[in-house]
Amino acid sequence: MTDLIACLTTGKGTWSSVVSLIKAEEWDNIFLITNEFGKEKFSHEKAQLIVVKGGISEMAEQIHAALKGKVSFNDVAVNFISGNGMEHMAMLSAILKLGVGIRFVTVEEGKIKEI
Repeated sequence: MTDLIACLTTGKGTWSSVVSLIKAEEWDNIFLITNEFGKEKFSHEKAQLIVVKGGISEMAEQIHAALKGKVSFNDVAVNFISGNGMEHMAMLSAILKLGVGIRFVTVEEGKIKEI
């Protein structure tokens, strides 16, 4: 099956998009990159929240450490609908350092669409 790694931080209306993405498929693991606000305000029974802070390098190290040994090498879906460029760069750097292949996904009409 597939692991989902998504950013869940800033952007008006983006949290509902992430929730739609979570609901659209039966994921093996769900990893959400978030901040302290997201940790306080968001919960999902299957989602593992990875709380990051600091600059790009610090966030990338935090994400890499949190994902190492937990991500499937079979199929990893990634979504950047929420968040900012700094968080996206840190997330992508951390994922690529794990050595896994990724595909970018979104939700359209309740179904996963690879982009």
